Amino acid sequence: MKETVIKTEKLTKKFGNFIAANAVSFEVKKGEIFGFLGANGAGKTTAMRMLCGLSTPTSGKAQIVGYDIYKQTNLIKKNIGYMSQKFSLYEDLTVVENIRFFAGIYGLSNQDIKDKSAHLIETLGMQNESKKRVGTLPPGWKQKISFSVALLHEPKIVFLDEPTGGVDPLVRRQFWDLIYAAADKGITIFISTHYMDEAEYCNRISIMVDGSIKALDTPVHLKHQFNAKNMDEVFYELARGAKRRE
Repeated sequence: MKETVIKTEKLTKKFGNFIAANAVSFEVKKGEIFGFLGANGAGKTTAMRMLCGLSTPTSGKAQIVGYDIYKQTNLIKKNIGYMSQKFSLYEDLTVVENIRFFAGIYGLSNQDIKDKSAHLIETLGMQNESKKRVGTLPPGWKQKISFSVALLHEPKIVFLDEPTGGVDPLVRRQFWDLIYAAADKGITIFISTHYMDEAEYCNRISIMVDGSIKALDTPVHLKHQFNAKNMDEVFYELARGAKRRE
């Protein structure tokens, strides 16, 4: 039996009378690739912010890698990595400057920063690009750097918030190769995406509608449950009755 690294029980977040996340309950195992799906306004980002220790729940319980979401947020942050579609790297800094900057934020020692920076640049095959500003690099390179930086401090979980938005299918496929490699090392991947083909790549997925989880299972079981040919059909069946929109 694999270790449970995320466990939530009726996790809820309210803003006044508005319930952004409503009694969210699920578990995620070590090394699992867990897809977190939902339309805009469904509550995905709110839930993810709570799990990362960035937003305090209104009620409910949660433990992230064994730490309490209310009392031990600093320990949670030290044991997770995070990558966002909107912001992951400083484009005015060079590749190596970005790596060293984020390594410092994660609390690595000067020697570790030096060693890991050199190793990462070599692993990515970016010796010739290491002193180039990130803003001049293609989207695919930026993705690889962002993901690798999120793993610098050897986190137990990596949260990926819409990480493949705006890139072509080939680059997305290459990015998923990196995800699989990390999961093979026992790192848990928690990923939100609006690409339904990517949902097929996950071990399990949850689908949020109007702040609540309406389905949670493997892609194969969900397609069977909803008599669907693909995850697009499953998602449409669940989301078409949604009342909330951004």
